[in-house]
Amino acid sequence: MDGETDIKEMYENVMNILEDLTSNAHKLQEQVLEEILKSNAGTEYLSRFFPNGQADKCFNGSDEGKSLYLYFIKPEMETPSGLVASLYTTFYFKTKSFKTGLAKFCTSPIETILCSDNKQSMFCQLLTGLLQRDEVVRMGSSFASVLPRSIKFLDDYWKELCSNIRTGYLSDWITDAGCRNAMSLILTGPNPEMADLIQQICEDKSWEGIIKKLWPKIKYISSICTGSMSQYIPLLEFYGGGIPLVSPNYSSSEACFGINLKPLSKPFDVSYTFLPNTAYFEFLPVNKDGGGKAQETRTIDKPVDLVNVKLDQYYEVVVTALTGLYRYRIGDVLKVTGFFNKSPQFQFVERQNVVLSIDLDKTTEEDLSKAIMKAKLVLEPLGIMNDLPKLDVEIMEQCCCIVEESFDFTYKSLRKGGVISGLELRVVKHGTFDQLMDFYVLKGASIIQYKPPSCLKSKEAVKMLNSGMVGKFFSSKTMF
Repeated sequence: MDGETDIKEMYENVMNILEDLTSNAHKLQEQVLEEILKSNAGTEYLSRFFPNGQADKCFNGSDEGKSLYLYFIKPEMETPSGLVASLYTTFYFKTKSFKTGLAKFCTSPIETILCSDNKQSMFCQLLTGLLQRDEVVRMGSSFASVLPRSIKFLDDYWKELCSNIRTGYLSDWITDAGCRNAMSLILTGPNPEMADLIQQICEDKSWEGIIKKLWPKIKYISSICTGSMSQYIPLLEFYGGGIPLVSPNYSSSEACFGINLKPLSKPFDVSYTFLPNTAYFEFLPVNKDGGGKAQETRTIDKPVDLVNVKLDQYYEVVVTALTGLYRYRIGDVLKVTGFFNKSPQFQFVERQNVVLSIDLDKTTEEDLSKAIMKAKLVLEPLGIMNDLPKLDVEIMEQCCCIVEESFDFTYKSLRKGGVISGLELRVVKHGTFDQLMDFYVLKGASIIQYKPPSCLKSKEAVKMLNSGMVGKFFSSKTMF
């Protein structure tokens, strides 16, 4: 009971701090800006600024047990001047605060997270997660793209993982010294009973709900599922078998911008309450012609302070980090959905760019995402298909038409006039987009921060997708 009381008191203290932060948002933002200016008084571009309640607990039992968080690093690089450069996540995973904080509650030993070989790291992290399956109460990663990839890896290697558990011996191809040393403390002996149980679960023809079956005490999946990551929601819902998906925060390398105060919100309804003490925030008003429809997004130059944003308006966020090194346009378009005390709440809308541009038509990431979601409804009754021996031409052409019908007036006008030809839909075999991710990781992308591209410029990447094509279809619609 003492532990439960301590946790309750800690939770109440956190909520009290949040109340104070959000109630004094304007004052805190002024203090943050003052600190940035004082500590960076010699910075040229900053010189012009100098003057001559309590909530219910959402997941019972989540304060106990362990977290199966899949984390990976990217090797550090050296700049031409000799400085060591790395991703923020790589830097953070090597800090004392991570090792003595979050890492203590993870199933993965720190050595497996810091392994630079992603394959060895993934194998060991999944193995330790399975060995501690009865203690896992939450699963996650920084971005949702990592989780389906981990399930695909599990599908490819579950027999070998079971063999390791059954014999108590780690596979020889795991050569990283840190991984082998760490695993020797966890894989301490044969456990044929656990291996048989995991094998029985993985041999099931359908992997629907596989996460819940393998980790029966899991309460939720924690990962950023908004923006471009929303495409992974159906897969996570399928593999999770009803486990809630939680998008915990909105962050970048510069700062943690905001947190999700309603973790049980549906991923598409998530709003983030901005924290006024983490950085100095400004917002460029975004004018989306046609009431937010698919027209060219334009920004108005004069920025707005955090406490002066307006409900239901669109903004692009600009941040000055506490280091004061730069004033940076993040490139994310946000919509104000409400306020928590005086601190605004934002919903992520899209990246500030145009995905498709033909003649006068400008199609944004949000437009394309909504169109695909409508077309997906046609395919939902068919379930998730790993093998596509025969594609129904009528259904696939219907998907093409639905996508086109979802676009704006300008697109339809140009389509009707023959400036834009009928939409082409290409279907690729299962695993093609995993290969695309592998391609970009080999090119230097971080596996933990990988975001699937909406538009490809690399000829090699386009060739890779085309090599996996199993069918192509065209919109049969002739008039709009």
